[in-house]
Amino acid sequence: MNTVSDFISGSFNQKTLLSGLGLDRENSFVLWLLIFFAALLGGGLYLFDGNVPLVAGIIYLSFVLILSVLRLDLSLYLFMFTVILFDQYAIPGFTSFTFDVRFFHNIKEIPYVPYIHSGVVSPFEIHLLFITVALLMHASIRHSFSFKPIPVWGAFLFFAGLLIFSFVNGMRGGGDIMVALWEVRALFYLCLMYVIVPQILDTREQITALFWVFIIGITIKALQGVAKFVALGFTTGGFDVLTNHEDPVFMITIFILLLGFLVFHTGGKQRAWLLISLFILFLGFYVAQRRATYASLMVSISAFIVLLPTIRRIQFLKYFLPVLFVLLLYGAAFWNNDGTYGRPVQMIKSGFVEPDKETNFRDYSSNLYRDNENYNLARTVVNNPVLGTGFGVKYDQPIPLVTIRFTLSEYIPHNQIYWILVKMGAVGFFAFWFFFNCFAAKGTQLFMRLKDPFLKAVTLVVIIAVINQLVVSFFDLQLTYYRSMLYLGCLMGLLPVISHIESEEKSREDIDNDGLDE
Repeated sequence: MNTVSDFISGSFNQKTLLSGLGLDRENSFVLWLLIFFAALLGGGLYLFDGNVPLVAGIIYLSFVLILSVLRLDLSLYLFMFTVILFDQYAIPGFTSFTFDVRFFHNIKEIPYVPYIHSGVVSPFEIHLLFITVALLMHASIRHSFSFKPIPVWGAFLFFAGLLIFSFVNGMRGGGDIMVALWEVRALFYLCLMYVIVPQILDTREQITALFWVFIIGITIKALQGVAKFVALGFTTGGFDVLTNHEDPVFMITIFILLLGFLVFHTGGKQRAWLLISLFILFLGFYVAQRRATYASLMVSISAFIVLLPTIRRIQFLKYFLPVLFVLLLYGAAFWNNDGTYGRPVQMIKSGFVEPDKETNFRDYSSNLYRDNENYNLARTVVNNPVLGTGFGVKYDQPIPLVTIRFTLSEYIPHNQIYWILVKMGAVGFFAFWFFFNCFAAKGTQLFMRLKDPFLKAVTLVVIIAVINQLVVSFFDLQLTYYRSMLYLGCLMGLLPVISHIESEEKSREDIDNDGLDE
């Protein structure tokens, strides 16, 4: 009787509900998910008195939890898109939705969320936690799951271990634990992404999808800057920046990706998209007005040229040298021009020639502050040469510095390469460089043996992204920015995925060749 009843009930359910929606028993969970989210929306609006942003956040995190369990790769794509789209810091003088969401703020600091004293976790950290826990769950229940070894794991563990030691060392030296957490969180996220990304992605199609996320997200950030530029009458309006500090760093990786596509004749639709949006990306890079990224762009292109095989390098230089000649003429023509069109030249010039106090006070005062800051860092290293001060401890200021907008300026300087030396000492500084140099060397080895044009272009981006980030970090705050480290960690995590794909393709070729021989 129960069997007949179940059959009739199932048939009725199939006819009245599922068939009408184009569903069947296998994908009927979609209906239940829609019902669940509809109930969550209605119930949330009722319970929280119509607080739409709060309810939207609850629905988003619920969706992320379900997505992470069902499709880890899609959850990773969504996570990286939000990392690129949303801003960790507000752009001075502007308001925007991408900051007001407060994606990178602790829950207790988000204005549209009821105050929770213990809410010291941010929405992006919750999403990252869901991905990590879901990955562990998949690893424990899936028989087909295999852990991909991370590159240069010895150097990685050496650096990660000393990062933890320096945190403890700072606490032993009287450091502020909350400040120390602020200092190391971004580097911790880099380490975590470095480990988990290779376990989530497996195929060339997944890498392609991830780069679509990067391309679209970074193009949107460029458009945001360009929109401000247009609204200000095609000028920067006297504002120091029109984008966040991290955005032009991301744009450099996209420029390198396009160059790789062009040199290796690959990329397809992604290459076409980048060529169409190239002007917007360049204009977005310009309105960012970050001197450090101009230096990094030059170093990144130089590294790109050096890494190319000889034949490809010669072919590239045939097209690049005329462009370089035009850029040199532009630089010479606008060397002493402080107007809108001469601003890029002035930013580059300020790195070689001391800016004039009267005509370029912004760069002059910035350089002076950083010179004094670097002297203070040097004095701190002299006092703590081997193990450093540890995190959470202020660096010495024999030269008092003026107060700036950054609240942690007494702990975190602009030059974050020197910052590593100050906080981790000579031992930690060596571990830092040893890890990144080993990774770059490993990436270069893989790049040299790859045959697939698309994978070669992507591997170039991964290698140069490390160089790009380190150069920018020498001049500006970067190693403590969550967005920068999550993006870099994700790119670095692609290296073992590319190696895995290359090994599988080589194995298939060997099998096919053996079959032909027989």
